[in-house]
Amino acid sequence: MQAESSIFNANVSEMLNNGVVTKSDRMLQFVSKDDLMNSFHSVGNEISLLWNEFLMLHRANKTKILEFLRDTWASERRAEWSVWMVYSKVEMPHHYLSGFEESRPNSFNGKASTPKKLSGDLSQAAITRAELHRRSIAQMRINNRSIQDMHIFHDPLHVPVILVERVVNTPLRSGSGSSYFSPMDQKDTSSTPLETDGNAVTNLSGATKLRSGRMLKIVVFVHGFQGHHLDLRLVRNQWLLIDPGVECLMSEVNEERTSGDFREMGFRLAEEVIAFLKKKLEKAARSGGCKSIKLSFVGHSIGNVIIRTALTESVMEPFLKYLHTYMSISGPHLGYLYNANLLFNSGLWLLKRLKGVQCIHQLTLTDDPELENTFFYRLCKQKTLEHFKNIIVLSSPQDGYIPYHSARIEMCQAALWENSKKSKIFIDMLNNCLDQIREPSSSQRMFVRCDVNFDTSSHGRNLNTFIGRAAHIEFLETDIFARFIMWSFPDLFR
Repeated sequence: MQAESSIFNANVSEMLNNGVVTKSDRMLQFVSKDDLMNSFHSVGNEISLLWNEFLMLHRANKTKILEFLRDTWASERRAEWSVWMVYSKVEMPHHYLSGFEESRPNSFNGKASTPKKLSGDLSQAAITRAELHRRSIAQMRINNRSIQDMHIFHDPLHVPVILVERVVNTPLRSGSGSSYFSPMDQKDTSSTPLETDGNAVTNLSGATKLRSGRMLKIVVFVHGFQGHHLDLRLVRNQWLLIDPGVECLMSEVNEERTSGDFREMGFRLAEEVIAFLKKKLEKAARSGGCKSIKLSFVGHSIGNVIIRTALTESVMEPFLKYLHTYMSISGPHLGYLYNANLLFNSGLWLLKRLKGVQCIHQLTLTDDPELENTFFYRLCKQKTLEHFKNIIVLSSPQDGYIPYHSARIEMCQAALWENSKKSKIFIDMLNNCLDQIREPSSSQRMFVRCDVNFDTSSHGRNLNTFIGRAAHIEFLETDIFARFIMWSFPDLFR
């Protein structure tokens, strides 16, 4: 032992002579090896004790810790992604009148009562606004020291610019709300309890005791014309990241059958949704029950028309009170009465004349000689939107497949100034849709329009970009726009 101590002190002396050990460490030469080893063991035990305490804390609070880390990550991403998002608020318009009545002077100086924002080409204005914002991005210094998604940050100028427009219903809004997504001051029905018996769902809103169990959250994804049931998988993946507990139905029932009557497609979707709901409710009944439902829908293109048609089916009526979020991606909610894309109109004419595609007749309101008897006019009169708590309509001014005003559920300038029966029918459809959104039957309703302006320069000049197909398909082939919107407002998707 003395020999080992001598060797240890000799090593310390050599380290002192070589400058490895400073003066503050000279005391080591007077410490025996046993004392030093005991000190190391003591420090090791203290570190082990602290580590075990940390592990116990982590195991006991792993959910809270993960939520904290997740919220921190989401907050940082929202701050970064806000570079490509522009926010604004507009008031819910009152009833539009026909072109003749709307253009009558409302004062002695002869000024028209037409809203100022309708005086120009809205789609071109949106493109110009997005391009100006894109130029401002080029002059920004983007932080490159944080963890970033290189799909977005490798070339910021090629990332979609999103114009987010919150439509507020002034008469029904709470006076105390000041945030961008302040809810309307209405009664909340989202927690209406359920009782399941395996075959039916019974409303127990008058019951004195709520049934225990979890919230059953279901999202139905519906593809568009000649689409595939996995077309919206990128949006589904983002939804699952935001809310891993959600149940997703990728609708297959109309795959390869989107050329027929919307009524048939809607009925098939309704049956598919009901079967899926019953299956999930039966599963929930075996594992503690289900206290309520949040039923959401996401549609692309004419999939949105199929969704709204399905909601008119009687089998869906018991579930209308549980509708939560509706995300419309480039959907023709007002049909094709007014469409400025002449080349696409020619394609529609060929599909009607040569192929006899029934849904195209319905989209263009040519399925009946009387416009009041057409499918689309009657669909807009039915209550298909008023039960949703959140309505988010995504459009793109570069999308030539869907009329810009139709995807946004807003006024078309041509219809506003045209004094004809067609314009009156269009304005009636628009007013009926806006009345449903304005209707205070659902609590905390949000109505948001999102303009997605893609960078199509990488596509080159080809037929797809010329006819507007590139932007229409871009909604399915990229999820950057979905990340921006969904992670910026995650409460709408939970």
